[in-house]
Amino acid sequence: MMLASVVRFWHNGWIDKLYIQPDFFFSYRGFEWVKPLGDGTYVLFALCAISALMVALGYKYRLAILMFFLSFTYIELMDKTTYLNHYYFISLVSFLMIFLPASAYFSVDARKNDKVAFQRVPRWTVDAVKLMLGIVYFYAGLAKLNSDWLLNAQPLSIWLPSKYSTPLLGDLLQERWMHFAFSWAGALYDLAIPFLLLYRKTRVPAFVAVVIFHVLTRVLFPIGMFPYIMILSALVFFDAPFHKRILRVFGRLVNTSIGRFENDKSKPELGMLRIGKPILMIFFVVQLLLPFRHVLYPGELFWTEEGYRFSWRVMLMEKAGYANFKIVDAETGRRFYVDNNDFLTAFQEKQMATQPDFILEYGHYLKRHFEQQGHQNLQVYVESYVSLNGRGSQAYIDPKVDLAQVKPSYKHKNWILPFNDEIKGL
Repeated sequence: MMLASVVRFWHNGWIDKLYIQPDFFFSYRGFEWVKPLGDGTYVLFALCAISALMVALGYKYRLAILMFFLSFTYIELMDKTTYLNHYYFISLVSFLMIFLPASAYFSVDARKNDKVAFQRVPRWTVDAVKLMLGIVYFYAGLAKLNSDWLLNAQPLSIWLPSKYSTPLLGDLLQERWMHFAFSWAGALYDLAIPFLLLYRKTRVPAFVAVVIFHVLTRVLFPIGMFPYIMILSALVFFDAPFHKRILRVFGRLVNTSIGRFENDKSKPELGMLRIGKPILMIFFVVQLLLPFRHVLYPGELFWTEEGYRFSWRVMLMEKAGYANFKIVDAETGRRFYVDNNDFLTAFQEKQMATQPDFILEYGHYLKRHFEQQGHQNLQVYVESYVSLNGRGSQAYIDPKVDLAQVKPSYKHKNWILPFNDEIKGL
């Protein structure tokens, strides 16, 4: 699936559009050194695709999964503008797989070398993948337990009516009750599906629900390959005999019988397994705690977005706004306004206008840019207005704060103006 994703990304011209054409890229804190590589970015994507194929085949697996993790995560870190929860998910799963014996059975490695071929692996190595999927779903469900989602059907009430041309559902999507039905069903699905997949008696109907849910979201929303990735990932909850039946069919297509891998050997917990076990325990503690870091900040999470990323808050808000930057000479008082189109793509500007850390980073960039042109003693101010989940637009950033003097940090951004409403929930 990731091989297909990279090929699709390349085919649609998104490498050039997102990583070659822009003059400026938004960075993650601590990873400012990660930048697109010019035309070398194509080589990076090619390396990612090749390593994905090698992982799929189980060929030189350990090297391949390490290459995939590093290349894909580098791509993800090149520009914060393109952040998506499922990119983060892929990075986490690929890191997890570095420590798992995923090529022990029905792989090129296992076919070529009996020493790395094992019919059985420790149960925790499979359960680790299940746990990662469970965290994604359950935390996404917890995030939906808020008043906007459950009591106001927001932001689905904004998005669904525009899907009037959807076959069979178009007319229904105009109905208010349908917006609430989708909202409540989405929350219940996310909260329940990991447990329904774990329980053998409900596993098959739960998987049918997974297929219906993700196909429906793919039809209604432009979220790329993610629905298909989640559908196929859910197969990990099925027992070994189910997977053997699939491999028998696939084996006939590639002229490889699974019988040659039935060696009755169990993978000993040595090497990467011994190293990986404590590492993954720490990894999962971080995954369980990180989504709750927003409780350390005051104010409305959806408004400030402090602790919003990396917390599995999927499609919970519709934000729209604009940011008008003013550059002031501190000595003379002379000023001028910035045309954001001179520095940002339309997509970057849309993302920047509603996210405080983007606004601050862009403000610092403008100061450096104009100083390089010979200007001195510059101050940077922004007039910003934002609408959240259908509410009226309100002032977002304090227009009296000189952004050039604000240092990036993990402290609360007190230069974000207060939200004039309340969203109750987790």
